[in-house]
Amino acid sequence: MPVDKSEQRVQQMFAEIAPRYDRMNHLLSLNVDRYWRWRTTRIVPPRGDLPILDVCTGTGDLAFAYHRQARGSAAVFGTDFCSEMLQIGQQKRDRAGLDGQVTFMQADTQHLPFEDSKFQIVSVAFGLRNVADTDAGLREMVRVCNAGGRVAILEFSMPTWQPMRALYGFYFRYILPRLGQWFARNSQQAYDYLPESVGEFPAGQQMAQRMREAGLHSVSIHPLTFGIATLYVGVK
Repeated sequence: MPVDKSEQRVQQMFAEIAPRYDRMNHLLSLNVDRYWRWRTTRIVPPRGDLPILDVCTGTGDLAFAYHRQARGSAAVFGTDFCSEMLQIGQQKRDRAGLDGQVTFMQADTQHLPFEDSKFQIVSVAFGLRNVADTDAGLREMVRVCNAGGRVAILEFSMPTWQPMRALYGFYFRYILPRLGQWFARNSQQAYDYLPESVGEFPAGQQMAQRMREAGLHSVSIHPLTFGIATLYVGVK
């Protein structure tokens, strides 16, 4: 049975876990999620002063990582359809004194409120699989990306090397959901949804082909941390 990715369910789920979202991400990944975002900004670094967009930004961690990497040379925008997540991102921005440098907007990735070809980089971290129509979201990311610009998709994946695949698979399917539900109780069972949604999301060459069909070329695949996460990069 397909995972329920209806907009109302996903929006409510993330609204409920928003206050504990950052803490749980760092805890359940043993802080490796920070490295994955840092690595993304190195593999797909800013070039020039065109703005950068991070969709499904959540509380803005990848948007902030891109601001640090751009060193103020490019404006950074973060969009998400969950206002509760964005509120936390805005609080983090204000504490860091970055108002005017990192801008958050509530928006559905399937219908981005930007003109064509605006951004040098359009990124997403662990969010595209939550979009009701993955291909529609991907097409929108490509639409607002500048010609010659890059689309970067960071997502969970399953390692191919044994015994890491078996060990991680057990943790991901049985341990992580229980820990997540214990520490971040929510009616939508967000941490059961996580392995279910990852299991349905296209991976490897399947994801690369979807990116090509959306209008990208020179698509590259970068496994991170034994393949626990994968960064996909395409050029418009």
